[in-house]
Amino acid sequence: MFNSGVRWIILLTLLMLGIGVTSAQEQDSSIVQFSGLVVTGDDAGDLMPLPFANILLSGSGRGTFSNLDGFFSIVARKGERVVFSSVGYGTVEFTIPDTLKDNRYTIYQIMTQDTFTLPETVVYPWPSREHFKIEFLALEVPDDLQRRAEENLEANTMLKMRENLDTDGGENTGYYLRKQAESYYSIGQSKPMHILNPIAWSKFFKDWKAGKFKRKGKK
Repeated sequence: MFNSGVRWIILLTLLMLGIGVTSAQEQDSSIVQFSGLVVTGDDAGDLMPLPFANILLSGSGRGTFSNLDGFFSIVARKGERVVFSSVGYGTVEFTIPDTLKDNRYTIYQIMTQDTFTLPETVVYPWPSREHFKIEFLALEVPDDLQRRAEENLEANTMLKMRENLDTDGGENTGYYLRKQAESYYSIGQSKPMHILNPIAWSKFFKDWKAGKFKRKGKK
């Protein structure tokens, strides 16, 4: 059938294949299918899925993100560190246990909201305040803009605007709060009489002299 040389070649080939399969099995034993749900708490304290959260395997450059239901799944290694992050939430790190006997591992990762306070940034069209002063003083205003600004700032124009301009929300709120505060002075009792109020008498005499109490239609 086969001579001794061919037999040795077949045995050596089978031995090498067996070593390769054993090495592959030992290498695959460290791989795990890492999956789970990324959730967060709402105002009522209930858990809800967090979509589009970043899941990164630290040091490997590989990662994935959670879907609309918060689910994710990625191939990782036992003992590998996983970083969960999302905009507006605190970063969470999780290490896959290296003592797993199964090649699958599932978790529920809870992420809490976090507030980021960015430093104030002021953008100027000039490099510094001194440059702004120099450019502002050297600015040439056209004659038509100068004339228009003077007309808008005239006393009669400002008076018409003040009389015809409607009050905004802040002014209406202030007026309402002042009236409400005045009503608290006499709450639970009769309103005070102003017969002895010198300011009220002064206003009465001024209105009387101005003719505000004359009957309409009387010549």
